[in-house]
Amino acid sequence: MIPRYSRPDMAAIWSPQTRFRIWFEIEAHAADAMADLGIIPKDAAKKIWAKGSKAKFNIARIDEIEREVKHDVVAFLTHLAEFVGPEARFVHSGMTSSDVLDTCFNIQLVRAANILLADIDKLLKALKRRAFEHKKTPTVGRSHGIHAEPTTFGLKLAYAYAEFARGRERLLAARKEVATCAISGAVGTFAQVDPRVEAHVAKALGLAVETVSTQVIPRDRHAMYFATLGVIAASVERLAIEIRHLQRTEVLEAEEFFSAGQKGSSAMPHKRNPVLSENLTGLARMVRAYVTPALENVALWHERDISHSSVERMIGPDSTVTLDFALNRLAGVIDNLVVYPKTMQKNLDRLGGLVHSQRVLIALTKAGMAREVAYRLVQKHAMGVWKGKSDFLTLLKADPKVRKALSPKEIEANFDLKYHLKHVDTIFKRVFGKS
Repeated sequence: MIPRYSRPDMAAIWSPQTRFRIWFEIEAHAADAMADLGIIPKDAAKKIWAKGSKAKFNIARIDEIEREVKHDVVAFLTHLAEFVGPEARFVHSGMTSSDVLDTCFNIQLVRAANILLADIDKLLKALKRRAFEHKKTPTVGRSHGIHAEPTTFGLKLAYAYAEFARGRERLLAARKEVATCAISGAVGTFAQVDPRVEAHVAKALGLAVETVSTQVIPRDRHAMYFATLGVIAASVERLAIEIRHLQRTEVLEAEEFFSAGQKGSSAMPHKRNPVLSENLTGLARMVRAYVTPALENVALWHERDISHSSVERMIGPDSTVTLDFALNRLAGVIDNLVVYPKTMQKNLDRLGGLVHSQRVLIALTKAGMAREVAYRLVQKHAMGVWKGKSDFLTLLKADPKVRKALSPKEIEANFDLKYHLKHVDTIFKRVFGKS
C-alpha cells in the first residue's frame, strides 16, 4: 500500500492490528463453540474472551517471536498466551493455520467490498446528477475517433452509469461468494474439530460455512473477487480515457476542474492537464494487474501449499486500497467536471453537416434510389466537404441527381439535429428507471 493512494478506512482493514484482532475473534468464537460442546472448559472460553478482547496486540513482540519460530500464526498464538495465561492451551484446539488465515482473509475482503460498494454508490450518484444535467446537451458521437452521428453528453454519462451499475452487481455477487468460513482442521476432514465449531464461528462472524475445503478455502472464490475488481477498474479507465480525450486542446468539450492556485506544468504556465484522469488510467492498470496472480492461485498442490500466501499478502491490500482511491477520485472528477456545450455544438458543426450523411442516404433510398447508387452519391459530396469544397447541404442541393429524388426542403429536413435525440428519454428510462 502506498500512502499517496490510500484512504484511511480501507487501509485500516489491512493493518496488522486489525488482522490480529480478527484472528483473535476467530479463535475466541471457536473456543466458545468447543466449550458449548464440552470439548474445553466453559470457564476457559470465558477467560480467553475476557483477557483477549481488551488486549492491544504488540506487533513488535509478534514479529520478534516470528523471527524465531518462522511461523506467523504460531507467533500470534505464543503472544496471545503471554496475556491469556494457562487457558491459552485450549486456544486453536484441533485447528490448523489456514482455518484462521483464510477465514480472516475472507472477512477482510468482505469489509473491503463494503467500502467499494459505497464508493460505487457515490460515483453513481455523481454520474446520474451530471447525466440528467446534460441529458439533451448535443455533442458529436465518435467511432474510431472520427465524427460519426450526434449523441448527447448526458448519454455518454448514462453509458458509464449503466456500466458501473453492472459492476456493482458483480461486486455484490463476488462479496457473497468470498464470504465463507473454514474451521475444518488439517486437510479439511474435521477429524480434530467438530463441524459445529465451524458453523458457530461462521454465524458469529456473518459468514457462510465453506461447502468443502481442503486445508484451504478454494481459491476460485478469490479469483472471481479479484477479477471483478479488475473489471471495475477497466470501467474506471474507460471513463477516464473519455475525459482525457474530451480535454484535448483540439476538442475541449469538457475538462477537469482547475482550482485556484493549481499549477499544470513546472515549465509552461498555460498548461491545464487532465492529471486526475491520467492518474486513474494508471491506477486501473495496477488493479487489473492483480487479476492474473489471483487466477494462478487457484491451482494449489493437493490439499494445500502456500504459493498463494505471498500473492494474497500483496494483492489483497493493494487492489482494494487502489480501487477505493480510484473510485473516489473518479467521483470527484465527475462531480466537478467542467462541460462546454458551446464547444460541443461548434465541433458538431465542424464538418459542415457530414454528421447527417446517413439520414440523407436513407432518404434517397426511400425516394427510390438504389442503395449502392445513393451511397456513392452521398459519399462523393462528403469527400468534397472533407477537402474543403463547401458545406454538405450546399453540395447536395447543387447536385441534379439529388434534387431529382428530393426537394430542397426534403434535403434540409435531414439536417435536423433533434431527430437524433428523439429516443434519449427512452434510453434514460432504461438506465435510470422512472426517476
